[in-house]
Amino acid sequence: MNARDDSKGGTVRAGYVRPLDIRNGRIDMGHGAGGRAASQLIEEIFLAAFDNPFLRQGNDGASLAIPQGARLVMATDAHVISPLFFPGGDIGALSVHGTVNDVAMMGATPLWLSASFILEEGFPLADLKRIVQSMAAAAREAGVAVVTGDTKVVEQGKGDGVFISTTGVGVVPHGIDVSGAHARPGDVILLSGTVGDHGVAVLSQRESLEFETTIVSDTAALNGLVADMLAACPAIRTLRDPTRGGVATTLNEIARQSGVGMLLDEAAIPVKPEVDAACELLGLDPLYVANEGKLLAIVPADQADAVLAAMRAHPHGADAACIGSVTEDPHHFVQMNTRFGGRRVVDWLSGEQLPRIC
Repeated sequence: MNARDDSKGGTVRAGYVRPLDIRNGRIDMGHGAGGRAASQLIEEIFLAAFDNPFLRQGNDGASLAIPQGARLVMATDAHVISPLFFPGGDIGALSVHGTVNDVAMMGATPLWLSASFILEEGFPLADLKRIVQSMAAAAREAGVAVVTGDTKVVEQGKGDGVFISTTGVGVVPHGIDVSGAHARPGDVILLSGTVGDHGVAVLSQRESLEFETTIVSDTAALNGLVADMLAACPAIRTLRDPTRGGVATTLNEIARQSGVGMLLDEAAIPVKPEVDAACELLGLDPLYVANEGKLLAIVPADQADAVLAAMRAHPHGADAACIGSVTEDPHHFVQMNTRFGGRRVVDWLSGEQLPRIC
């Protein structure tokens, strides 16, 4: 019987293809050509990690059953973080957490994800497998399924290892109406934990900035925390995860969307000493540093204690705090009472403070 080499160096003999060499193998252009190499990559890395009945159908999309009368939420996100692996996480887990959280911040229960990969020629198969397995573990923990996806390969030097885009779909429970436009004067602003952990963890690994720190990324799926909060208070006005631009920019977005002002208490905002020290070293303000496992909630004042208790009872909200209140302000300013007794405006982030952070 004749034998030949396929585009990945696997030996084909009577229809048999040698398994991928995960240890030493690398992505080549054949993996994006839609032929045998692409099929093998999908079978041995992606399907092996994400296996579920939707993917097993082998279609170009997923047919999903929607509960009658349900209201759907869909969110999409692209992930271009550098480096791909960082203390506490990697681009794989982050791509799941980011989209799950975007869906959850609408008050929805996340159910399904799609995933699209842009791979650079020469990227190690071992790193790809590690990333995909991390995604699969994050999806299982969040209770969502990756039901469809796509891969493309670009020439070496025209990518950066791997970029991942994910889209999530979820269902909003009856009676829940969460929006950035619902904040009202007198409401209370809650924060689920310490700020700036993710940004500092990633920056500590940048080649031009490397510094020692014990900080790890806070990347996490927050849908379980949100479910507990909504169970305690279905009337939560607004939920938002303060990713790029941090807490400061996120609150400015909500203030503008709702047509209100906000007044924060600097002493009440939880920041780890290591993050504070790193930010001082780098000339950063923790309020503008990215988070990937924290949320802001705006709730009616008379229900704030119940929501705060629910947050603190959950592992992802153990350090939750009340950090301020919503005010009437025709200019929609976010202001802060400082530790020194003064007051300052907490403005929008100007420019790109931390590129490639998520």
